[in-house]
Amino acid sequence: MVLKLHGLPMSTSTTRVMICLHEKAQDFELIPVDLFSQENKQPAFLAKNPFGKVPVLEDGELTLFESRAINEYLAQKFKDSGHDLIRPENLNECATVKVWMEVESHQYEPTISPIVYQHFVAPLQGKAPDQTVIDQNLEKLGKVLDVYEARLSGTKYLAGDFYSLADLHHLPYTFYFMKTPWASLINDRTHVKAWWDDISCRPAFEKVAQGMTFGDK
Repeated sequence: MVLKLHGLPMSTSTTRVMICLHEKAQDFELIPVDLFSQENKQPAFLAKNPFGKVPVLEDGELTLFESRAINEYLAQKFKDSGHDLIRPENLNECATVKVWMEVESHQYEPTISPIVYQHFVAPLQGKAPDQTVIDQNLEKLGKVLDVYEARLSGTKYLAGDFYSLADLHHLPYTFYFMKTPWASLINDRTHVKAWWDDISCRPAFEKVAQGMTFGDK
């Protein structure tokens, strides 16, 4: 049975799952959800995710939402397919993957997402970007990236010398951020830049990036 993914290619959460599916070499059907007409707030979609957000994954009788949880499920279910993204056979490595997945969720995304929103999404909604919000979060992001720079000076990837979900989860927002005027925050940090160049060239991400046109200006 083909996996069904409800979402949009421009959605960072949707693309996070799409990248994982490609890394695990799994076929899936992408079912578009029209967020602009608020299809995600209609009863049919709310029955799948009561919070009305994309993506939603349907695997037979199982329905899941929350992109990071979906990716952990996919990485475990298809552990023998494609790239090993969670290192389940090594307790220490698996735990380190989860630590840096938490860092991405609680430290990285909360600082980078407001910048991307203000620069790209606000104008689409007829709003002027709030430069104060951008500046505040650029300062916070710089401090987070200083930690990353130190970490990546000793390991090739965040959890160690292996690519994992800890790295993958950074791809969508960083992709858009690198199209903003503030990409120097990454480019000026040698080890962070090398890490970004590496993970953004993976074939699984390149397949998905082709459809991420929302950030083009």
